[in-house]
Amino acid sequence: MTTETEKKTLSVPEAGRRYFDLGRGASYEAAYRGDIPTIRIGGRIRVPVRALEMMLDRAAQRVRGRDGVETV
Repeated sequence: MTTETEKKTLSVPEAGRRYFDLGRGASYEAAYRGDIPTIRIGGRIRVPVRALEMMLDRAAQRVRGRDGVETV
């Protein structure tokens, strides 16, 4: 049985809510824009957790300055 921490993919609304505090509609809009990475499996759209977390890691690295201090 798969637990929440072991899921490899999430639904678009679940990923939007869990990572960005977005509602269902806003989550799908973000996915459509490419702000949330998605894959299509049959008729379903899923968010690969690894790809989403890698995207967030890259964004965090861009925010940090050369000295490692975050510049927000």
